[in-house]
Amino acid sequence: MNLPQDYFQQALALHQAGQLAQAQSMYQQILAAQPNHFAALHMLGVIASQTNNFQRAVDLIGQAIQIRPGNPTFYFNRANALKELSQFQAARASYEKAIALKPDYVVAHHARAVLLADMDQHQAALEGFDNAIALAPNDAFILNNRGNTLQKLKQFQLAADSYERAINIMPNFAQAFNNLGNTLHELGQLDAAVAMYDKAFSIDPEFDDAQWNKSYTLLTRGDFANGLPLHEKRWKCSAYQALQRNFTQPLWLGGQSLANKTILLHSEQGLGDTIQFCRYAKMVAALGARVILEVPHTLVGLLKSIDGVHELVARGSALPPFDYHCPLLSLPLAFQTDLATIPAGERYVSADPSKVEQWKLKLGAKTKPRVGVVWCSTSKFPGDAMRSLRLRDFARALADRGCEYICLQKEINAADKKTLESLGNIRFFGDELSDFSDTAALIECLDVVVGTCTSVPHLACALGKPTYLLLSYAPDWRWLLNRNDSPWYPSAKLFRQESPGAWDVVFANVKVELEKFLAKLS
Repeated sequence: MNLPQDYFQQALALHQAGQLAQAQSMYQQILAAQPNHFAALHMLGVIASQTNNFQRAVDLIGQAIQIRPGNPTFYFNRANALKELSQFQAARASYEKAIALKPDYVVAHHARAVLLADMDQHQAALEGFDNAIALAPNDAFILNNRGNTLQKLKQFQLAADSYERAINIMPNFAQAFNNLGNTLHELGQLDAAVAMYDKAFSIDPEFDDAQWNKSYTLLTRGDFANGLPLHEKRWKCSAYQALQRNFTQPLWLGGQSLANKTILLHSEQGLGDTIQFCRYAKMVAALGARVILEVPHTLVGLLKSIDGVHELVARGSALPPFDYHCPLLSLPLAFQTDLATIPAGERYVSADPSKVEQWKLKLGAKTKPRVGVVWCSTSKFPGDAMRSLRLRDFARALADRGCEYICLQKEINAADKKTLESLGNIRFFGDELSDFSDTAALIECLDVVVGTCTSVPHLACALGKPTYLLLSYAPDWRWLLNRNDSPWYPSAKLFRQESPGAWDVVFANVKVELEKFLAKLS
């Protein structure tokens, strides 16, 4: 087959014009005539990537590399396809080969850094972004991604500086304004954070993430009147869309009468959220509704006797007929909750008395005060690093005086297991905690619970148990700001960081208060 000399250029022009099928056909014709035409192999691989056939892309570009191993673009495009296949180490090696062949390859430096961030190798990612910025100091997108990495490293002021540099270069960069707002929130500069979210939204009125982030900051300030309506924007955010339920029945947000109607209340987020907001079931039932409550299976045993619930359903089970539905975290809006009207009784869940007796037998005769402890979560929540601690650090918050410590975590990581063994003064019953009804019964046998912001302290507070809660500088919105009590939980006592990452004072304050509490029991 004799092809015109410029046939590849014609194919490339079609490719660049978006006519992929025609370009693909021409590349294939070139290879039929010249099987070692590395450029055609490479471009066929690019088309494979563009049409989401990533394994074919890797194979074709790999063939091009075998013929022409010195082309950095080949390695870069192969790395992109490998990343899509979740072959991260191979992708990293391919990016690094591209950079070795072309040290000023800015986009390869950037892509490698993004990959490292996706792999949670944030310090290495930061170095990669710094290398890219050294080559392209006015690239706002790289600066924005660098800010994201600094945020993950909890270097909030440096992250803010990076976002501000990006904004100075690109004044209409809505995402950077939103990210700057998130960082200012972490720094406790809430008014400035709201201003950044408003700026992002003014640039892009479809930017629902900025609206949702603003709601979070408003709620943290205690501004429920403005924060709760905006909180409904969560369903338009990418992180929440997978959680949204597509029922044919209408959403109830307080506008329709529920007299003689059946409503499904359903959990949407974490276990702690479900425990906190199931308290509204009683209020919904008081409107004349028949209430169905759907919760994760691990909470069914705990919540089977909660007031106001006519039928409890484990998530994933068949649902009975209903007229309306409402996610649990939308109930504060439905009832127009403000700080003065939060439904906060001393306790609204209870433990199974038979299980409490079983735990008393397991624990044995009580000779000392008993303190429940929980220091970290095993959840995949993105902000978990801000609330979870290592046991070796958390132990500094524990009193030295005589008491018996009981671990309330079902699971602990390998490093904490070693610490647990070395401390020798914390009893662990993880294998015997099958669900939250077991945890509730165990908590009933204790005098006080000390923990970070996980689901277990929510449970302890819902049981009315005295609970000491260790909070980060910018905690979840429900804990509000500048107070050591909670309008949601009368039995909670809050201990806050005085600056981001500063746990030492928190540990010291908790230890002092715990020793005072234990002294009263002696």
